[in-house]
Amino acid sequence: MVATTARKPVHLAVYDTFADWETGHTTAYLARAGYEIRTVGPSRTPVTSIGGLRIQPDLALDDVRPEDSSLLILTGADLWDTSDDLAPFARKARAFLDADVPVAAICGATAGLAREGLLDDRDHTSAISFYLAATGYKGGERYVDADAVTDGKLITAGPTEPVAFAREVFGLLGVYEGEVLDAWYRLFHDSDPEAYAVLEAAGE
Repeated sequence: MVATTARKPVHLAVYDTFADWETGHTTAYLARAGYEIRTVGPSRTPVTSIGGLRIQPDLALDDVRPEDSSLLILTGADLWDTSDDLAPFARKARAFLDADVPVAAICGATAGLAREGLLDDRDHTSAISFYLAATGYKGGERYVDADAVTDGKLITAGPTEPVAFAREVFGLLGVYEGEVLDAWYRLFHDSDPEAYAVLEAAGE
């Protein structure tokens, strides 16, 4: 069953060209579970997603501290591969992991973490192995060909796996567990009608 107890906020990174479809499942169900979702931009200047959504960040990146957060989510964005503008977000991810606070990165954000050296010694995934290899990182042997991967407090996923990404986040934070977590995934990934019964029995 989804918990409703207030928790520390979840921080969602937003920046120009961010892929707005990649984290919708994750943030919607975290909010239902009682997590406040706070958006974090390079500054508090509005940003525009790939889909044309204009967002006013709640916080600037410099104002975010790991001790005030339950999770940092890094979305994909064209800027991860076309400039160094988002490197500060990868450095913030390092600060979170050093403080034992979870980080979840999807799509191009995984390349940012690779450049920061955060995937050299952790199991991880991404769009495809040679996409990360192009960053020059040293973690190629730890690449896992899977929909999403959790290693300790770090979650990674490729751009086609927003539902699996959400599944890993829910599992790490304890939002859903066991057969309920599996049913949630089967419902939203596979449109499995039998999953409804499991979720209804759990009060979802």
